[in-house]
Amino acid sequence: MRVPSRRPGPQSGPPVTSTAAPRRLPTASPGRPAAAGADLAAYRAAVADLLVEVGALADAPSTAARQVLIDDRLREPALAAVLDATPQGFLGARETLLLEMARYQPNERSAARDLTALVRIYLLSRIDVMWWRDAHAFLTDAQVEGSAELVDLEWLRRRDLLRFRYREQPATLLGRGFQAARRRLRPDASPRTAGLLARRARREVVALLNDLGREFARATPAGTPPLWVTSLTRSAEHQYRLRRLGYSAMLPSGHCLGYAADIEMDWFDRFGARGALAEVLLARQEAGEINVIDEGQAWHICLAPGARRRLRRAYEAEMGV
Repeated sequence: MRVPSRRPGPQSGPPVTSTAAPRRLPTASPGRPAAAGADLAAYRAAVADLLVEVGALADAPSTAARQVLIDDRLREPALAAVLDATPQGFLGARETLLLEMARYQPNERSAARDLTALVRIYLLSRIDVMWWRDAHAFLTDAQVEGSAELVDLEWLRRRDLLRFRYREQPATLLGRGFQAARRRLRPDASPRTAGLLARRARREVVALLNDLGREFARATPAGTPPLWVTSLTRSAEHQYRLRRLGYSAMLPSGHCLGYAADIEMDWFDRFGARGALAEVLLARQEAGEINVIDEGQAWHICLAPGARRRLRRAYEAEMGV
């Protein structure tokens, strides 16, 4: 088969054929496959093994070999079980990854610094969409702003009910100018992030971030800044906007479902706290409460469905509702 092209019409050159022993494509049982049956530890291990091979074929002349590798490895049971349980199914997820790889152009905005990072981010983000495959995405910015399923972080912040920090994205030219001037005067005073377009989040995610914030504070010396969140709920409309700007904004995405957040990591190097924060997040992943993706400056996390009820109760108890 051939790597998908951005241009319509037939592609020149002979098709690439794998020399590996043929394997059957995964086939779904009647109805949707059971997402709960996927072995996520095996999936993450298989992704890590695949990345080693992708890294060895990262140069431009290896395009055909990379495609053969991806086409072959994704059929392995540990990988196929998760991809088959996503809304796109195995074939859709595989074709999307090949298309993302064919279109990939490195740039300073993208968390995918190279093709290996792109493959890692895409494949690990499929855990999010497998978990929340039956949830409805927020399609527009207006839906995010008007949803009763989300709460306003600023209302909570003013009442000292948040154990994490965030920055709101300036809405005006004057605000953007002020933010740029502040960065020039105090470049290390806060993370270098554009901020939240919408300061709205699901109640369960607020409770999760408060939990993480308290745990991070206990694990670090006095004077360490609180947990900093760089991204929360985003609409599909905004996700496409980010893609046009060069960011590695995957679709479907846990952000568009309201169950994902990005947490600043690099800035905490200044305080010797990056390792402690990584341990907090990975321990929660090991406990099955979140999915974690290392995206460089910030780490992406997504709430697991099994933790939703506990965190909803925690939010209600903490907020007195």
